[in-house]
Amino acid sequence: MKVTYHGHSVVKIETNGKVILIDPFITGNGLTDLKVEEIKPDVILITHGHGDHVGDTVQLAKANNSLVIANDELSTYLSWQGLRVHGMHIGGSYQFDFGKVKLTQAFHGTGLQTGNKEIVYCGMPAGILFTAEGKTIYHAGDTALFSDMKLIGERHPIDLAFLPIGDNYTMGPEDAAYAAKLLGAKTVVPMHYNTFPVIQQDPEEFVKLLEHNNGKILNPGEEIEL
Repeated sequence: MKVTYHGHSVVKIETNGKVILIDPFITGNGLTDLKVEEIKPDVILITHGHGDHVGDTVQLAKANNSLVIANDELSTYLSWQGLRVHGMHIGGSYQFDFGKVKLTQAFHGTGLQTGNKEIVYCGMPAGILFTAEGKTIYHAGDTALFSDMKLIGERHPIDLAFLPIGDNYTMGPEDAAYAAKLLGAKTVVPMHYNTFPVIQQDPEEFVKLLEHNNGKILNPGEEIEL
């Protein structure tokens, strides 16, 4: 299984002959190496309904007939735009032909802004546990630190975790380092930082804070083999 980081919270997983894209924020993402017209995902996973995570989902899914997996409210909203969806909710899991997806809690907000200065409620934000080929990846989405991360790690031994470190909207480096300790992930990759001025962070400083985890900084386009 090949896992590639593409800036902000964008992660690509290649496994079982499928390309899976998490939180495909490409247009407007100055840190990504991806181009919308070049990436062809079979599956799109979305952690929550904010523009920098839903991103280019509609365009990508329509162009590639991608299956979109998200919480039930967000998936329903996207189905009204003609997308092929699979709705889930916190604590639920489903075994797909490409791997198993389980949604965990995440402490954050959710909602898409419209041109009429309205916000469309998009259900509860989530983290994602993805398991395939005997390996488990945890994408925390946007979240604060919470103590049940220990329970998540105990119930699901994690090979690779992507944790936000940007602060302001999510955990900062110190809380994220403590989250890594609770999760017990073998390898931890920082995400959701430096895309905007308000979330500027030094990932090297985050890695130095890790006590029991292997921290690995991935530049956009760099990959890990599991």
